[in-house]
Amino acid sequence: MTQPNTVTVHILDKDYCINCPPEERANLESAARYLDGKMREIRMSGKVIGADRVAVMAALNITHDLLHRQQHLDQQASSTRDQVRDLLDRVDQALAADQDGH
Repeated sequence: MTQPNTVTVHILDKDYCINCPPEERANLESAARYLDGKMREIRMSGKVIGADRVAVMAALNITHDLLHRQQHLDQQASSTRDQVRDLLDRVDQALAADQDGH
């Protein structure tokens, strides 16, 4: 029997009971499905043997993807900041030219 805030997730043929607030249940279940899928991909490749090793490889792959995406977002944010600064400079120049013309 599970407690009210306990969620059972199925990952690589095993059930795990995890204490989780009700508002986070959907996120936990989604994360578990994602992890299960990644672990199954690794296991099916036949290159990694053993659930522990499969879990570590899945964790490394997921972490690599996360860090890569974060780096990409940081680069996009930097580029956007540069574009905004350029637009603000243009606006300042246009306003200054307009004031000089009056």
